[in-house]
Amino acid sequence: MSSISMISPNILQVDAGRETDRIVARIRELVFSQLKRKGAVVGVSGGIDSSVVAHLCARALGKERVVALFTPEADSSPDSLRLGRMVADNLGIRSFTEDISPILKGARCYERRDAAIRTMVPEYGEGYKCKIVLPNLVDADRYAIFSIVVQSPNGETIKVRLSLDAYLGIVAATNCKQRARKIIEYYYSDLYQYAVAGTPNRLEYDQGFFVKNGDGAADFKPIAHLYKTQVYQLAAYLGVPEEIQRRPSTTDTYSLEQSQEEFYFAIPLAKMDLCLYGKNNNITAADLAPAVGMDEKQVQRVYAMIESKRLVARYLRSAPLLIEEVQGIQ
Repeated sequence: MSSISMISPNILQVDAGRETDRIVARIRELVFSQLKRKGAVVGVSGGIDSSVVAHLCARALGKERVVALFTPEADSSPDSLRLGRMVADNLGIRSFTEDISPILKGARCYERRDAAIRTMVPEYGEGYKCKIVLPNLVDADRYAIFSIVVQSPNGETIKVRLSLDAYLGIVAATNCKQRARKIIEYYYSDLYQYAVAGTPNRLEYDQGFFVKNGDGAADFKPIAHLYKTQVYQLAAYLGVPEEIQRRPSTTDTYSLEQSQEEFYFAIPLAKMDLCLYGKNNNITAADLAPAVGMDEKQVQRVYAMIESKRLVARYLRSAPLLIEEVQGIQ
């Protein structure tokens, strides 16, 4: 096992300039040589990851060969669109805004979600807001059972633990949002013969924080090898707007504001980075604990959570399975 002496406060520090040059060169090769496309489509959410990907693609391919796509819907934060437009304007790249609410209404996304919520909160309806959250999985051994937080039109908030059927119904309905966005991204991909750029960082890609055939679908994923803290380092180097660099990471999926930690990762992302690094490098929980400001049992629980989520992520990342290999296809 590795020793904590191997870990310094700067263990995840990268040479941002060199890493940017390496990624930029690879994007050019992937898009032009391997994928044989003319540019890139980037779904820009106003968050740090998509902003960095937009900057990298503009450097690699030229601003005239990048399209930024904004796909708000009824539950989206207005800040997402505002900040996304800021990125596109600063880079001077083309952008398009496509409200996906009509697609979601046509697919009965909101209707299906609300019906699932009403099995737990019968009064849920017009004017209500919601989000789903995990319990604290780090400070005690407990099952990862989600709860729904509901806010009434008069501001009253209640929290109810979800049944499995209600949880699955809510998630199945809201996953339509990511898949609808991908429909629009591939429309522009076909229109311009561009490749679709994915925006997951290493935490998301490793731990399955994406929707299969939704935001998990892309032609290339230029930052999937970078820890979240490393994405922030590249953001500073690339000149991503300061407001975006300071913005907390959110899911922007539910009508109530929701952090990625309370929805999926359970601990602050910087600590999750170090725990994932520790897990990847066989550092014991006891050795890692001082570096992340946690005790040994807490780190053990995070390690167990990482393994559990990796099992889920394996399915999410899997390509379609064949009964047998198809002859002649490489």
